[in-house]
Amino acid sequence: MTDAPRRGSRRQSARRLLVDLSPLHEHRDYRLLWFGQVVSGMGNQVTRIALPFQVYVLTNSVVAVGVLTVVQLIPILIFSLGAGSIADAVDRRRLLILTQIGMAISSLALAVLAIQPAPSLTAIMIVAFVAAGIGSVDQPTRSSAIPRLVAPDRLPSAITLNQLNFQAAGIVGPAVGGLLIATVGLAGAYAADVATFAASLVALAMIAPIAPLVTASRPGLAAIRAGLAFAAKRPVILSTFAIDLVAMIFGMPLALFPALALTVFHNGPVGVGLMAAAPGIGAFAGALVSGWVSRVEHPGRAVIWAVVVWGLAIAAFGLSTFSFALALVFLGIAGAADMLSAVFRSTIVQLETPDELRGRITSIHMLVVTSGPRFGDIEASAVAALAGPQFAVVSGGLLCLVGVVAVVRAFPGLAAHVLPRRQAPSATAGSASAGSAQ
Repeated sequence: MTDAPRRGSRRQSARRLLVDLSPLHEHRDYRLLWFGQVVSGMGNQVTRIALPFQVYVLTNSVVAVGVLTVVQLIPILIFSLGAGSIADAVDRRRLLILTQIGMAISSLALAVLAIQPAPSLTAIMIVAFVAAGIGSVDQPTRSSAIPRLVAPDRLPSAITLNQLNFQAAGIVGPAVGGLLIATVGLAGAYAADVATFAASLVALAMIAPIAPLVTASRPGLAAIRAGLAFAAKRPVILSTFAIDLVAMIFGMPLALFPALALTVFHNGPVGVGLMAAAPGIGAFAGALVSGWVSRVEHPGRAVIWAVVVWGLAIAAFGLSTFSFALALVFLGIAGAADMLSAVFRSTIVQLETPDELRGRITSIHMLVVTSGPRFGDIEASAVAALAGPQFAVVSGGLLCLVGVVAVVRAFPGLAAHVLPRRQAPSATAGSASAGSAQ
């Protein structure tokens, strides 16, 4: 008699530890969007690995990879803020269909270029510019749609599931990408990405329209200024942006993976894929046991500690060039920490923002999330060109820790921030949820 309650208690504790799947069970449209992104996200990760690898092979230069990063960063900086105002004013479902078609065409163009005997580096850069511009519209639109598809009290779990989705793609996509490059070549890798967009487009065709709210502002400079003004008055939101920039600018060594694989670990494209996949494996494992995240009372403190672990793990990765397996372990730890940081930061931003501004604030958030790693690639490439890739990685991880201290001092409210617990669903979110469940 006494063993049964104990076993039941252990099972209940295990369920609380595992990722919360309730948004997938309760909200049909969210479930469709999520599953569609599982497939297309893996294809996107293949191209994310193939493109810098192709540029490095063509030029044998980490500086050229840094130039590619700048080319991808410019449209993100130009278009992201405007994309948020558009997402607040139009049907987000229709906008996502258009962006997915545009991104598929971009990957097709890269496949065509890859089969040329002497691919044009200029043409590759142009396509990368266009694809990054379209992606800068797609990402804030997709993220700001999530609160319209689930009830407010399910939002932290939905954000965690999105991270699980993204990290699963981060595991499979780079590993498959490395194998595809090694077996069928770059053109085949890009073609595989094109094929995966079909899943996302089918899912988007099946969900209900995500129409703008009646109170939505017209897109334009005034709407952008309103979003920026709102963010400027919320220090806790600004602090999440600042700490993520610190982590990504100093501690993101993705641009150095080709150089490390070819000149330090000597394991070629497969090594590139494994290094890119390792953070995703760690993040995926962390997401699987993330059922506790919705019970954290001080998410700001969780963000701070997650970024500290990230910086330490990246520095340890840079010091582990004597063992590729150990280096992958530290990348996995870094990925788990980054996933937790992303969940807590996104939850703070989404729940601190009213729905009529969510597209614009999300666009600022996505601008930080997408531009930060690019700035990190630039920083890492520049340091590597002067002092070598290993020094660039180790110094970046240590500078990340210094940056965390600076952010905590500049924004003391981050550590003290407490999320509102179990908000009551708004009329808009409630109706959206009801429609999704049908």
